Amino acid sequence: MTNKIKEKKTILVVEDERPLVQIIQAKLEKVGFDVITARTVDQGLDYLEEVGTIDAVWLDHYLPGQKTGLDFVVQMKKEGSKWAKIPIFVVSNTASNGNLRSYLRLDINKYSVKAEHRLDEITNDIMLFLK
Repeated sequence: MTNKIKEKKTILVVEDERPLVQIIQAKLEKVGFDVITARTVDQGLDYLEEVGTIDAVWLDHYLPGQKTGLDFVVQMKKEGSKWAKIPIFVVSNTASNGNLRSYLRLDINKYSVKAEHRLDEITNDIMLFLK
């Protein structure tokens, strides 16, 4: 496998921890992605609306405000949504059975727990999916 993607894809990273966002962004850009970052559900939804093409979403569950990553996925997957087919990779601090089942019912592509997966693994999962 090559270390870079062949054609440039855009990833929307919805994550509120600034130092982590910087690390994720640097890693994704290093392997050839364009990266857009958002800190809240509303900001992420705004970017989906404003940006022409988003090829995948990296999503944290716990975000500032009253809305969680699950609320974000519900909006993306609702009937008739133009974003319903965008791959979603949830990367969270925990994997409670309730959250995991809810995300899987909404047909996300992968759920990873930050403490159990290296950044390289998650990045590779996204790259392989988008090839």
